[in-house]
Amino acid sequence: MIWNEKQETMPREELELVQLRRLQAQVERVYATVPYYRQKMDDAGVAPGDIKTLADIRLLPFTTKEDLRKNYPFGLFTVPLERVVRIHASSGTTGQPTVVGYTKRDIGMWAEMMARSLTAAGVNRGDIVHNAYGYGLFTGGLGAHYGAEEIGCAVIPISGGNSKRQITIMRDFGSTVLLSTPSYALNLADTMAEMGIDPADLKLRVGVFGAEPWSEEMRRELEKRLKIKAIDIYGLSEVLGPGVAIECVEEQRGLHIMEDHFLAEIVDRDTFAPLPVGEAGELVFTTLTKEAFPVIRYRTKDISHLIADVCTCGRTFYRMPKVTGRTDDMLIIRGVNVFPSQIEEVLMKIEGVEPHYQIMVEREGSLDSIEVQVEVSEEIFSDEIKVLEGISSKIKNDIKDLLGISAKIKLVEPKTIQRSEGKAKRVFDNRKL
Repeated sequence: MIWNEKQETMPREELELVQLRRLQAQVERVYATVPYYRQKMDDAGVAPGDIKTLADIRLLPFTTKEDLRKNYPFGLFTVPLERVVRIHASSGTTGQPTVVGYTKRDIGMWAEMMARSLTAAGVNRGDIVHNAYGYGLFTGGLGAHYGAEEIGCAVIPISGGNSKRQITIMRDFGSTVLLSTPSYALNLADTMAEMGIDPADLKLRVGVFGAEPWSEEMRRELEKRLKIKAIDIYGLSEVLGPGVAIECVEEQRGLHIMEDHFLAEIVDRDTFAPLPVGEAGELVFTTLTKEAFPVIRYRTKDISHLIADVCTCGRTFYRMPKVTGRTDDMLIIRGVNVFPSQIEEVLMKIEGVEPHYQIMVEREGSLDSIEVQVEVSEEIFSDEIKVLEGISSKIKNDIKDLLGISAKIKLVEPKTIQRSEGKAKRVFDNRKL
């Protein structure tokens, strides 16, 4: 069990002093070592000495994924490559990959953040951790692995894919903790059903799921089908990887941000002006302790808000609600903002509908349209046309009621929508924008 009680229960005033001292040191370091950051700060008319309070962070320019791509591969590193012991990168499917580096000290800090996170989720020494996050350039697998080992768990580094073998290993090895994306956990639940294995006969008791947005309805589905407690974890490669924030097993009411290492802000999505605690906007992070690849005011594009009240678990860090949408995942359909998680919320409440769906976006003339393709259960699919029409009509009406848009609904037979072995692809935007 790794719980840094001194840090995680620090009084707010003391925490903010720690944050300010670390912020000032970090700004001085990036200004001195990274020409790109120095030029951006000079252009904004701000110098390291101007950061006298935490509120002064708003004087600093934002960092975006585009800045990272412009400096590909190592232009934003603050240490020579001889000190870098690990390099991760994004897939680069939407452009130049973003590359992040870690010193030995960074790896140790990351392991502690993940160990803290897993401890908050109820993971202890003696647990057998089935790690189905992807290993390799993706940060999820190794980040989670090091944290679980830091606690003293036995880690099964199985990565994604070959679901039947995964289930067999879970059963034979006595796995107690599952780490994966929520969509892959759903895939595993389907595979168990196909194999005739009752999850209650396994030793799994908790799942820690992240790397993609997922709804509360999905949480309930996973908990019901896998007979576990489902915990949400948050992180992103540019800031660290997994371990930036996590729910505690006691409450599951917001994710505790590791604020002694990451300074969180919420800014307006349009003006980028800072918003007060409690107001929703875009989540922005500044790393306070990373050596090789710190980021200053990194715009995550994730939508959330900050929760200030102290949790009953005793942790004093601000919390953030589950991220259910990103500004770049948001679809604008006939002037209405639509997040895939909102459609998932509707689908998961309808009996007979499976939690496997895709959203197809088209442009017909000058008008946008969406089609929701969703699997239904074997029993429903083989039922009368009238029953299927009733379900289709209910989905259509519920989406209209929630979002104010009309959607085409296509019910498809079970197991026809491609299963995910990592991050699920839910939206196929075929518009030429």
